[in-house]
Amino acid sequence: MNRHVLEKGHSAYPRGSAFSNSPNRFQPRSQPALRRRRQLFQRLCLLGGVSLVLFLLIFPSWRAAVLPSISLGLLSYPGDLHLQTVRYYDLSEVQGTEKGWERGERVLMCTPLRDASSHLPMFFSHLRNLTYPHHLIDLAFLVSDSRDDTLGMLSRMLEDIQNDSDPKMPYGEISVIQKDFGQKVQQDVESRHGFEAQASRRKLMAQARNWLLSATLRPTHSWVYWRDADVETAPFTIIEDLMRHNKDVTVPNVWRPLPDWLGGEQPYDLNSWQESETALALADSLDEDAVIVEGYAEYATWRPHLAYLRDPYGDPDMEMELDGIGGVSILAKARVFRAGVHFPAFSFEKHAETEGFGKMAKRMKFSVIGLPHYTIWHLYEPSVDDLRHMEEMEVERLVREKEEERAEQNDNTQSNSPGDDQDVDGEEVQGSAEGPAGQPMKDAMDSTQGHLKAQAERVDQAEKAKS
Repeated sequence: MNRHVLEKGHSAYPRGSAFSNSPNRFQPRSQPALRRRRQLFQRLCLLGGVSLVLFLLIFPSWRAAVLPSISLGLLSYPGDLHLQTVRYYDLSEVQGTEKGWERGERVLMCTPLRDASSHLPMFFSHLRNLTYPHHLIDLAFLVSDSRDDTLGMLSRMLEDIQNDSDPKMPYGEISVIQKDFGQKVQQDVESRHGFEAQASRRKLMAQARNWLLSATLRPTHSWVYWRDADVETAPFTIIEDLMRHNKDVTVPNVWRPLPDWLGGEQPYDLNSWQESETALALADSLDEDAVIVEGYAEYATWRPHLAYLRDPYGDPDMEMELDGIGGVSILAKARVFRAGVHFPAFSFEKHAETEGFGKMAKRMKFSVIGLPHYTIWHLYEPSVDDLRHMEEMEVERLVREKEEERAEQNDNTQSNSPGDDQDVDGEEVQGSAEGPAGQPMKDAMDSTQGHLKAQAERVDQAEKAKS
């Protein structure tokens, strides 16, 4: 290629500094201000990120609102990134264990109430003394078909216990359900325990229990404890004592105290039993809707009853497998009810309510046990015959006291008047066999007969009014 050659042999390319190929001639000059701005921006971003992380750690409720906006929906976190109105529960964590009080397991305590205002003070005294952590117990009450002030008294007593100055006294969530079922059977002993009323009464009681449970059982409950309001004496540790057996359904033995003239004590709950061949044959012979009730001569089942196996000195932890159970005091794992076991308000294998519940639980392969030597005591409620006898005893006591008082007055009269072996004007004077000495006994006998006759008339009138 031809080149233009200038004088003195120089090439035709321009000379000068503008086109110099020196390696350092055209490198960009340093800019300290730009570098400082870039470093400041990086530090601010880092500080903002750290602050955001700390904020989300301190206020976890903001995570669901902030993180989806930041991640543009590309990230998900099952625990915190869902809507606040959605709750997620892992039911494997609420199966129930033998030391639930140590693991913080919640207990739902259910109590049906009907005309129970007279029992509530005693019931709440038991509540105050329970040793299972109160904040882990949720109370549930069903008030039905009541004619007294059960609902008003219940509200006042709940307010008192929840506002107690002792921080360990208040309970967890409390639910009061009001629902009438048309229960017409009276609450006296004869009416409630009469044979004719048992089938219909227990079916309605089953409905009440199911309503109460379905309205109050939460996914956080590990245990359900059923407790009647008319339990007079029970250990304060009863929830822990029953829970330690770690069975699906556990009941204690239930007796009741009696006056000394009736023997002092008596088995109360005969609804906890083991099945017998005689009872199975009886069930096969009955109608489809028939309900066998235990403890009545009309149904001779010859079953082994938990109540009759009690030994006051026996091991309270001894277990007995049961088929039917009573409802005075039941501790059951919540998973039993979640699996579908309930209190049948119909004839299930010829049983209803708690006895049907026990049969259904056994049918679904749950463990059902009773503790024959672990005893709680039901309130003694005298029958009409007991009341009649107690009134007669009271009349006899009053007559006896009156006789003693008259005898004492007679002794004082005789000590102040001349009598046998006393001299009057130097002569010995004998006391007369006739006179006021025999009158007190005659008056006492007349009074006794009058009292007994009047008492018998009052009892007869009461029975006629009741019928």
